[in-house]
Amino acid sequence: MFNMVTRTDNQDEKSNMMKVLDYAYEKATTGGLGLETAIELAEDYLQKNDGDPEKAAESLISWQIAKAGTAGFLSGMGGLITLPVAIPANIAAVVFIQIRMSATIAHMGGYNLQQDQVKTFVYMALTGNSIADIAKDFGIKFGVKVAESAIKKIPGTILIKINQAVGFRLVTKAGSTGLINMGKLVPFLGGAISGAFDSVTTRMIGKTAKKMFIIEGIIYSDE
Repeated sequence: MFNMVTRTDNQDEKSNMMKVLDYAYEKATTGGLGLETAIELAEDYLQKNDGDPEKAAESLISWQIAKAGTAGFLSGMGGLITLPVAIPANIAAVVFIQIRMSATIAHMGGYNLQQDQVKTFVYMALTGNSIADIAKDFGIKFGVKVAESAIKKIPGTILIKINQAVGFRLVTKAGSTGLINMGKLVPFLGGAISGAFDSVTTRMIGKTAKKMFIIEGIIYSDE
């Protein structure tokens, strides 16, 4: 007998994915884990890099790859994180690390992490190279750096649809179902579930966030 994946199954997985992302974002931006928040981390790296956001972002990305890649670091951090969905500690740590990295880069670029629009774009960065396809579907362009106020024009209804698209992309890209197989379910974790950190994927996410929040900026058009 074949195991069939129903629409409800997919909806549940997308819902669980968003719960994971929302929880990680909250902890990354407000603290509570005994670690620096994204804002604190951003200010620290900006100070160490003469206030240059591009250099600060690159330094941050390199640190994530070099330091967060150890199994001991992931296990230790995983013990601090209790996600709303049952997943292994090291995976919880990676989710938090990559969310915080993207949020930190957003703050370096001058974006307000308390805005729902900014949170959505932090999530979009996790899709890596797929971000262009999602952006195009919702009238979003990345070009000459514009004022942060530009993204405030994106209505809540569009943000919900973008979040759904991101969740769908993260769930389906790996071609896996069921949270029991969370390692394959979350594509931005790459093949690093067994304790090693996927440095290639992490650098891709960091570069995507840097390009979006610092180098190019975000332009929204509802036309």
